[in-house]
Order: sequence, then C-alpha cells, then structure tokens
Amino acid sequence: MTTPPSDLTLTAVAALWGAVTGALLPRAAYRFSVPPEEEQDQQTTEPDENDEQAGQEAPEAPEAPEAADGPVAPDGPGGREAGGGWRAACPAGHPLRGWLGRAYCRRCADTVAPGALLLPVLTALLCAALAMATGMRPESAVWLALAPVGVLLAVVDIRVRRLPDPLTLPLAAAALALLGLAALLPEHAGDWTTALLGALALGAGYLVLHLVNPGGMAFGDVKLALGMGAVLGWYGWPTVMLGTFAAFLFGALYGGVLFVVGRGGRGTLIAFGPFMLVGTLAGLLVGAYAA
Repeated sequence: MTTPPSDLTLTAVAALWGAVTGALLPRAAYRFSVPPEEEQDQQTTEPDENDEQAGQEAPEAPEAPEAADGPVAPDGPGGREAGGGWRAACPAGHPLRGWLGRAYCRRCADTVAPGALLLPVLTALLCAALAMATGMRPESAVWLALAPVGVLLAVVDIRVRRLPDPLTLPLAAAALALLGLAALLPEHAGDWTTALLGALALGAGYLVLHLVNPGGMAFGDVKLALGMGAVLGWYGWPTVMLGTFAAFLFGALYGGVLFVVGRGGRGTLIAFGPFMLVGTLAGLLVGAYAA
C-alpha cells in the first residue's frame, strides 16, 4: 500500500515545521530552567548598559570555557556567530556565542542553551510521526501546534524537575480551544466533548494522586494532566486509558532500570512529566491511526 502524495507532502511540511520550531527551543528551555529568583538576582546585580556606555568601569568578562570540540572564539568559527549566525541571550541579557552543540555566555562564563542540534531533530521527527498518523484531518494542525510545547516541557522537567505554569496551563487551554475549532471543520475524527471530559477526568485523577502522595506526584503534573487529557480524550476513552497506562508503564520501567544499575531506590524521585508526554504521544499515535 503506497502513501498518497498529499500525506507525503504533509509529513515533509510537518518535519520542516518541527525543525524550525525546535531550533527555537534551546533558548526557551534555558530560560524556563532558571529559577525565577535566580534570574531576578542576575538581572538586578548586573550593571546597566547605559552606565557602561557613560564611561563607568564594567567588570572584566571572564574567558569562555574550553569545550570538547575546541575553545570558543568571541565571534564563533570564521568570524561568524554561533552555528553560522545563531545568537541568543542568557537570562541576564548577555549575548551567547559558541559552537553547534553548545552556547556560552562570555560574561557569566556559563554553558547555556544546550541541544541546538538535538531539539530541532527530535521535534522534526515528532511532528513527522504525528502527521503520518493523523493525515490530512483538521486535528493534525492542532498536534503540530502543540508538539513543540510538549518537547519544551519535557526538556525543562528533565533539567530542573519543574513544569512551569506559563507552559502547562496555556497548553491545556490551547488544546481545548484548537480542538474546538477542529471540531467545526469537516472530516475530523474526534469529539470535543470527550476531550473536555478527558481533561477534567485526568486532571482529577492526578489531583487525587497528588493529595495522597504530594512528594511522589507534584502539582505541576496535575496541571499537565489537563492538557494531556484533552489531547487523548479527542479520540475517546480507550485512548485516554492507553495514554495514561503508557505513562505509568514507561515511568515504572525507567525506575526499574535505575534500580538495577544502582542509581535509584524506593525513595528516588524522577521527573514524571516526560513520561506523561511520551505516554500521551503513544496513545495519540494509536488513536490517530485507529480513527
């Protein structure tokens, strides 16, 4: 059975979308990974640029650290900025420069924004898989819009074990709003009412787990469950149950591996957000193929 040309085009466009949006994620991931109080301290203790321009003495910038692939030049390889033109800023507002896989703040002497290659590739593959599973149905655009946010949430939770409210709550609202629009278009394969009920049911379930064991299930996971429930609920209750079961299964397998290799035990805490997202992806792919 051959894949229709329209589906191949959609997959290619989705992969390109994922690569472009994924290229924006390293800087966003670093900003969301810095605790708010730390970012505020960096900004308040940093001298104002106008003072430096007015002739006041500015602190001398430390030398950039050595990387595995060589020292970082002030303007990147060949006199160009990092990655052939990539440039961002650290939370203190300083410009970043570096090589492809890393970026450095020259003034803070800190490595920031890793994943300049990994995240675009990962997001492109994710978007391509979602496009292939969903096809030309209206909800395909919804999955492509939400996928980069999911990758960003997973990265932040892995780094600092935190799911920021500015990402989790808007994700749930956006999922319901966009799926509501998709439900108005012909040839959609889901149900918005079930998506809403799925969000409420999964959020309530995680809330119970949080109340029973706050140390084991963080409240950020409860907020993330609202969006995951909406996405899974679009394709019905079997998809909700499959995605939820997959999340706990993946989390349990990871915990078992840590125990076997001697890096974890009964009291070891892990970031559960990535497993929720991967479980949701598994349920979503199965639900989309079966729809």
